[in-house]
Amino acid sequence: MCTDTESDKRGEATPLSPTLALQLAAPHTWPASIMPVLIAGGLAAATAGRFSPAMAVLLLVICILMQSSVNTFNDYFDFVKGADSADDNVEVTDAVLVYNAVRPRSVLWLAIGFLVAAFLLGLIVIYRAGPIPLIIALVGAVAVVAYSGGKTPLSYLPIGEIVSGLVMGGLIPLACYQVLAGSLNLIVLVWALPTIIGIGLIMMTNNTCDIEKDEEAKRRTLPVLLGRRRARSLYHGLMIAWIASIVLIVRLWFPAGFAIMVFMVLAAYPLAAALWKNPLAPASRIGAMAQISSLNVVLGAFYAAALML
Repeated sequence: MCTDTESDKRGEATPLSPTLALQLAAPHTWPASIMPVLIAGGLAAATAGRFSPAMAVLLLVICILMQSSVNTFNDYFDFVKGADSADDNVEVTDAVLVYNAVRPRSVLWLAIGFLVAAFLLGLIVIYRAGPIPLIIALVGAVAVVAYSGGKTPLSYLPIGEIVSGLVMGGLIPLACYQVLAGSLNLIVLVWALPTIIGIGLIMMTNNTCDIEKDEEAKRRTLPVLLGRRRARSLYHGLMIAWIASIVLIVRLWFPAGFAIMVFMVLAAYPLAAALWKNPLAPASRIGAMAQISSLNVVLGAFYAAALML
């Protein structure tokens, strides 16, 4: 465990500059926030004939702030618990506290600040759409803190993929749909199944690459319990289910956009093929994270386009 005092011993503390704050926010992970809003917008346009660009942008900013808070909390808690080191095959931007002598406490305050900013902007949404988004947002905020903080964080348990997928990929589209369409419709959780799987796979990619590191840190993630071979088998099955769920949902509920599925498969194939072959080992971690993020963007964009047609 590393404290502010121990951080200072590594050298003179580096001020938390805007550049470092942006690195902690980890923009390369923002597709996990952008895609759920995009999908919700497509669903609102398709089923309710309503779409407010201004409100969609506001929701997008709120979701990015929440994602930035998750990333910053995770960086902070991983560092103070000694779970991150310079030998873990992570980019500098994925472990800012490891590579910079920043006071951990200032990083903690930044994470809280991101969360508070998201809540304050959310007041505008609540004023326009009522209390339902607030209730869903509070559930998400609890998950944000519980994921990395506490005596036994959710990220140390074999439910991290499920929690991140359901919160980011399920509850956020549900809340955004309610705001954009003007009504709460639980079938959105079915239509959001692709984003639930896609975001869960982002977490599973990271955890499978980090099996050895997580075992040392006493983390009992799903890949740690399964082992890399079985984890990769499950991973491949979920990749198939991810693409199949988009095709099936569009075919059953939004057939006007079904022709787009051909182009989606063609565009996604190179990324999916490369990710399928990735060993999901420590040395390939950086490449795997880039591949799963890119695949989320491609599949999410084509899915949203199919909905809007």
